[in-house]
Amino acid sequence: MPPSFVEFILRRIAGFIAVLLVLSMMIFILARVVPGDPARIALGPAASAAQVDAMRAQMGLDDPLPVQYFNFLGGAVQGDFGSSLISGRPVAAEVIGLLPATLELVLATLVLMLVLGVPLGVLSARYQNRWGDTVLRLFSLIGVTMPAFLAAILLQLFAAYYLTDWPILGRMDRGIGAPAGPTGLLTIDGLLAGRLDVTWSALQHLAFPAIALSLSGIAQIMRITRSAMIENQRRDHVQTLRSFGVPGRVVTFRYLLKLSSVAPLTIMGLEFASLIGNAFVVELVFAWGGFASHGLESILQKDLNSVMAVVMLSGVFFVVANLLIDIVVGLIDPRIRMKERR
Repeated sequence: MPPSFVEFILRRIAGFIAVLLVLSMMIFILARVVPGDPARIALGPAASAAQVDAMRAQMGLDDPLPVQYFNFLGGAVQGDFGSSLISGRPVAAEVIGLLPATLELVLATLVLMLVLGVPLGVLSARYQNRWGDTVLRLFSLIGVTMPAFLAAILLQLFAAYYLTDWPILGRMDRGIGAPAGPTGLLTIDGLLAGRLDVTWSALQHLAFPAIALSLSGIAQIMRITRSAMIENQRRDHVQTLRSFGVPGRVVTFRYLLKLSSVAPLTIMGLEFASLIGNAFVVELVFAWGGFASHGLESILQKDLNSVMAVVMLSGVFFVVANLLIDIVVGLIDPRIRMKERR
């Protein structure tokens, strides 16, 4: 690995650590300025003032704010966000139990975005200003403007009228016992356990939520891929290849697609991070019971410890996803990391 690339990665890691520190400060400050006493929320309205004071001391809320922040930061680094103010269970256990459901939905969404968005963008660019391009651009406009919750409801109505046997709620049929797999992803755990019935049921339940969540991303990636392909078609070396008689299909898929992949990959990283936190609408419509909808419920119940854990973990996913995308983009196009050295 060249030293310039190692330096590029180290700069990225340092920058993302700084982002996480700033995020932790913002989360802590917001949690302290939100109306409501966490000790009172934990004990309920029937608790006496003495009980509330004792709980405040137990939770460290009487300590100076800098001490509270460093206690929170130290616990967060170790994966300890305290106990839920509503259920009393450790927040980390609740979040880890719900995270695989959201991860499975988000990963399926990203697969759809990549498998459909990039090829549609390539087709739209190859047949620029023809009827096929017009149809695809109209689809992308609808996909970008349609809210995910509306797509989810329309898909449910479609299934109710035309696919009456297709499941639209939950992650798996109730009559099938889920295997205790290592990943928590039902589609993968079913394959690892040799339970094809589990995998098939999980895929059926996953189809409509993933489609509803992916429509906007497919449209964005298609538009960006199309724009990048059209722009790169004008480059001198591409024109030279065409003038030498290289077949258009070879130019498109061997040269143009690689040049045009940087922007879609960047969008994929941003989409992954945003979907982790924004999947709650689709999860609520399809009764998915995942990490994102748990975050919304925590906000409505003012469960501050859970809210801080959800937001912080979403920030970690954002940082890790963008770090991986930056590494991949730096490998694909060395000019990007060379620009940063100037």
